[in-house]
Amino acid sequence: MSPHLSILFVTLAFSLHCVIISASDPDPVQDFCIPNPRYGSVRIAHLAILPCKNSSEATVNDFVFSGMQSAGNFSDTGLAAIPVNPTIFPGINTLGMSFIRADLKVGGINPPHFHPRATEISYVVRGSVYSGFVDSGNRVFARTIEEGEVMVFPRGLVHFQMNVGDKPATIFGSFNSQNPGSQKIPAAIFGSGINEELLEKTFGLSPKQIGRMRRKFDPRV
Repeated sequence: MSPHLSILFVTLAFSLHCVIISASDPDPVQDFCIPNPRYGSVRIAHLAILPCKNSSEATVNDFVFSGMQSAGNFSDTGLAAIPVNPTIFPGINTLGMSFIRADLKVGGINPPHFHPRATEISYVVRGSVYSGFVDSGNRVFARTIEEGEVMVFPRGLVHFQMNVGDKPATIFGSFNSQNPGSQKIPAAIFGSGINEELLEKTFGLSPKQIGRMRRKFDPRV
């Protein structure tokens, strides 16, 4: 093989490698970027990108968030979640991270869901939480996580949580993306408008049963 051809292959391989690793949040090119709401935003995919303030205008308050000191509003599944991203916490903008506080009533659940753009680290602040995920071979990795323990949910894999203790539970989750995304499985299947006949054949349910699920998870029905 000629030297020029060898160099070409090495260059192509390096370029492909760069494309692969750029799939995650980009590395910051400055110490921090506090969004400046005074200027119009640029819409990119799922994000509205705001220009940065001049660093001289940043204050310590930009890097402190106090909105997780108490639980949020509970859903009918017994879950109260407070997701935190750069929209409400400017200091984490461009740093490739976000986080969430989740509270579970006794018996409450965080239904099966996944984050398409992030791995999650889940830390049990208090309580006993049955936690787990399912890999691409349909193998479940699950156990009860006690106060002070941590579990990781790999990126893009379905995971779930349930309070199995006799007192409320609090969980702190951290993501390696400022926009991890979240899709809850029941809502994605029955609340997205997928053809009902397809759902009937997939799950072996009657039209009446499918209709009941649609009414529960699709706000348009």
